[in-house]
Amino acid sequence: MSPRVLVRERIADAGVELLRDHFDVDVDHDSDLETIIGGYDGIVVRSATKLTKELIEKAERLKVIGRAGVGVDNVDVDAATRRGIIVANAPESTVISAAEHTVALLLALARHIPQAHAALAQGRWERSRFGGIELAGKALGVLGFGRIGQQVARRALGLEMRVVAYDPFVSKDRFRELGVERAESPDDLYATADFVTLHLPLSAETRRSVGAEVFAKMRDGVRLVNAARGELVDEDALLEALRSGKVAAAALDVFSKEPYSGPLLELENVVATPHLAASTEEAQDRAGVIVAEQIVAALEGGLVTNAVNIPTLRAEDLEALSPYVPLAAKLGRLAMELAQGSAERIELTYYGALSQYDTRLLTVAALNGAFEGHTDQPVNYVNAPVIAAERGIEVAEQRKRSSRDFTNLIRVGVDAVQVAGTTIGREHRQWLVSALGFELEMELAPLLVVFRYDDVPGVIGRVGTLFAESGVNIANMTVSRTRRGGKALMVLSIDTPAPPALVERMQGDGFDDARFISLR
Repeated sequence: MSPRVLVRERIADAGVELLRDHFDVDVDHDSDLETIIGGYDGIVVRSATKLTKELIEKAERLKVIGRAGVGVDNVDVDAATRRGIIVANAPESTVISAAEHTVALLLALARHIPQAHAALAQGRWERSRFGGIELAGKALGVLGFGRIGQQVARRALGLEMRVVAYDPFVSKDRFRELGVERAESPDDLYATADFVTLHLPLSAETRRSVGAEVFAKMRDGVRLVNAARGELVDEDALLEALRSGKVAAAALDVFSKEPYSGPLLELENVVATPHLAASTEEAQDRAGVIVAEQIVAALEGGLVTNAVNIPTLRAEDLEALSPYVPLAAKLGRLAMELAQGSAERIELTYYGALSQYDTRLLTVAALNGAFEGHTDQPVNYVNAPVIAAERGIEVAEQRKRSSRDFTNLIRVGVDAVQVAGTTIGREHRQWLVSALGFELEMELAPLLVVFRYDDVPGVIGRVGTLFAESGVNIANMTVSRTRRGGKALMVLSIDTPAPPALVERMQGDGFDDARFISLR
């Protein structure tokens, strides 16, 4: 049966059509969501629909929530994650619109445009009262240098402003590429900037962080722009700073509580808009199409690039790592099977060029593979880390710049059991290169058999005979040993599942261990 998707709020027609090309789609803005949500595999919302824990628990089939916009404040992401539901948004959809609105507010502050228009509309021609300042040559402090902050900086540089930015999570090279000065601390930015624009995420650390102490560190007569989050600013402290002249003017598109009707609107040196930064036709259309693409990827087994509860990667990281995602999942599955489904610690080690990238997605893939078939709940890339935490399993990553024999290598350890693999060729064929302390060379296949035994004559022939008698074809075989006459490891790939009688016989026929493993 085709997956069903509910479009709960209005999105671009192109987004709806994209969904209809793949799924059964209902556009329903009015029905009681509590009674119908259980019948859908995916849902698209904007900001008005509140997907609470209680609603999510009723969504028995739900696999993906698409938020057509940037924030996900209206979705209980923790509840969705525990249920293995992907939550995806459209973070790139409003970048240009938000950056342009920020620049519009900068210009409005510098030239008193709203105030001059209001006076003229009231019949007052007051040219001298509303004389402004030029942006050219002024210092703009960008606090938060992510996607929107960088686009604001580009535009400000075009207006011949000097741009200083602070963001500890952005590389120095990125600052240099854009021609932006990198402040070593927020205090350095405050001491320099004639205008300050906020582009910080909202967190416990940033909530109301721009308050009286911060205003005291800014230059006298600074102008503040906030089109990010209203809760970043202590509005009482801003009101006092505006009245005292410490802050010459402020432009605000967001407020701590909306709709806002407080005292800031009574000041002549405040420019305010009702949360319009993302409100352009282009941004709204873009958000609908992007979130539809995310829904399609989630329900058809693709990579959901904008998931907020799966590690997201930069484009360059994703391009380099994507061939290794299925390899990591298979190695995780193989290691857990060899450890007989028990784990206290899972360790991922990345060798070679892989170690230079953000490998979190590979780690999640390995956890997903490890837990498949070993938990009584559905497991996927969303809730695999949660399952590890709930079971008290320690998850660790290591990175090493080089491997002795391979350009790139992934090693997965489940307690004392270790396996390692790499990819080969343009088609990125997945190869097992070590297991249980033995070096190997074998392409990973859907059905594997792993034996440990004493290195004595006749074992290979006996194995071949037993499998032939059971009608199971051996597609590939590799054998490794520690030393002559010591212990040996044999790995087979087989074309069909082994019958129970063969499994029972092999596990009790003189082998130290015999494991029949499905990597499907």
